[in-house]
Amino acid sequence: MTNLSRLGGNFSIPIPSDEDGFTGRECPETECEGYFKIECGTGLKGENLPCYCPYCGYSGPHDKFWTKEQIKYAKSVAMRKITKAIHKDFKKLEFEHKPRGAFGIGISMKFKPGRPIPIYRYQEKELETEIICENCTLRYAVYGIFAYCPDCGIHNSLQILLTDFEVIKKQIVLAESQEAPLAEILIEDALENCVSKFDGFGRNHCRSHKRKAKEPAKAENISFQNISGAKGKLKKLFGVDITAGLAAEDWDHVVLCFQKRHVFEHNKGVIDQAYVDKSGDPSAVVSRKLEIASSEVEELVTILDRMANHINNKI
Repeated sequence: MTNLSRLGGNFSIPIPSDEDGFTGRECPETECEGYFKIECGTGLKGENLPCYCPYCGYSGPHDKFWTKEQIKYAKSVAMRKITKAIHKDFKKLEFEHKPRGAFGIGISMKFKPGRPIPIYRYQEKELETEIICENCTLRYAVYGIFAYCPDCGIHNSLQILLTDFEVIKKQIVLAESQEAPLAEILIEDALENCVSKFDGFGRNHCRSHKRKAKEPAKAENISFQNISGAKGKLKKLFGVDITAGLAAEDWDHVVLCFQKRHVFEHNKGVIDQAYVDKSGDPSAVVSRKLEIASSEVEELVTILDRMANHINNKI
């Protein structure tokens, strides 16, 4: 048996992980080709499990997600193994027949291999966010923040939002230990964070599930900063009522807080007529300074938590 035949029809080439234990992956969809990393050994256990692109949601076998650099590396390793085996086989064919007699002619064949084929070296890329999926425990890394889990396919929008809410709660506690005007700034900032983080959750969750909408194109850019508008759009596009399970006063509190956030963000906290008309705040007086208590933001976090879970369960 020759050295080449001993290699067999195929052979495995281990792909090394980076210094953080991650292995690079690349979406095979030509319109995406998104790069991400996973820690092998975490996440779901089993054979022939699919892999999901965290960016576009494409699903396919794991062996379709090799990166271009990994393929170049594997090819270079394979070519070195093959050429090394061929060199050994040629080496066996060497011979030397020395000349005999006064006018004898000697014949010999020597094999002189060239330089070994170089191994293609690469380095996995640095990504922006590391995530541990709460559903399947896969550790993965992506560009941006929002993503589908590469193992179980669950979108992480709710997980990110609830993590943000925990930070906001700590911000509220910090504000309560401070004196004005720092306490006021922290509470106003906590309110802004509540609205913006919920808006980010809502936009990304609807975008990632747009195929379930009656008009997918319109589900791409639903703004949750206009909470009343978002309520109508979710009802129309997904058939989901975001106020389901809420008491009337809870929804009124959400609308009030979102209107307060708008005044703080766009009018430096000074009440205008639009706030009086839209908020339903009986104490509002035009041109007066608007106030927000830490308890109001705390209650808003609790209600938005319930709304987000409802949206996640229904869409």
